[in-house]
Amino acid sequence: MTPGPADPNPDRTPGLERGGQVPPGETPPAEGSTPDAGPYETHNPAKGWGTAPLVAIALIVAGFVGFFLGWLLELW
Repeated sequence: MTPGPADPNPDRTPGLERGGQVPPGETPPAEGSTPDAGPYETHNPAKGWGTAPLVAIALIVAGFVGFFLGWLLELW
């Protein structure tokens, strides 16, 4: 498919006035839309955080807290 000319011919394009201007209330020719730009996704569920990462983070935080609490009690 070859692209058309950058400037549409006002004599052959409906909705254009002489000189290529768009009259009020008309949509410019070949007007695109952002939602149509990407592929259509049929399955993209939002699951949030899984159990394993939350448990791993909780264990790491508990280890740090335990280490610094032990260090603090040793100094006291």
